[in-house]
Amino acid sequence: MNLTNIIAQRDNKTIYRDGDKCIKLFAKDFSKSDVLNEALNQARAEDTALNVPKILEVTTIDGCWAIISEYIEGETLTEIIARDPANINKYIDLMIDIQIFIHEQKCPLLPRHRDKMTRKISLTDYDESIKYELHTFLNGMPRHNKVCHGDFRPSNIIVTPRGEHYIIDWSHATQGNASADVARSYLVFRLKKKDQNAESYVNKYCEKTDTPRAYVDRWVRIVAASQTVKGNANEIVFLNRFVDVMDFM
Repeated sequence: MNLTNIIAQRDNKTIYRDGDKCIKLFAKDFSKSDVLNEALNQARAEDTALNVPKILEVTTIDGCWAIISEYIEGETLTEIIARDPANINKYIDLMIDIQIFIHEQKCPLLPRHRDKMTRKISLTDYDESIKYELHTFLNGMPRHNKVCHGDFRPSNIIVTPRGEHYIIDWSHATQGNASADVARSYLVFRLKKKDQNAESYVNKYCEKTDTPRAYVDRWVRIVAASQTVKGNANEIVFLNRFVDVMDFM
């Protein structure tokens, strides 16, 4: 197996291309259950109408877990935007159209988003009264079973030379409320200090789907609270700005 052609690198994983295969190699201390969960989520997403790279193998390489899938030739939407920033609105429209198509899918075996949010709220550092209000607020939100990517951003969309769109990185996928998924994408833009893109994205999504902006904003508070569990110090300070406890009282 050739591990010389690095195509992406993060703190706890490195992604290689080996011919027609993509190898995602995790750090030695990366959770085995998280690796297997990501592979399972991706395999389940393959059963929908979405373009998802096919899982070929889950294995270990030199004591590290690896997910091997088919390599998709193309550019990420992030790379395309960097090359053509003047047309950012066109690419945000494309991102929204792909996300709406994701939300049209059903995948009954995916974990439930509400269960994930409940668990993560319980793990936050907020005091018990705030946790109670967050749980109460979450339980009052409508229950849906739409496919939610959980980390939908331009870097997780590959555009092939033929114009096909593939969605990658299914580690956070769940079934639940589409507006919760939109809230997560909105916060990704905000955390990267792309506030104008964030506002354009969420407003366009709401317009295209006839969703009240206030409804998405309610989910932003819940998702922001859950994201404080794994955020760094600066991210937590920023995310706490969206968790306005008075709105839960």
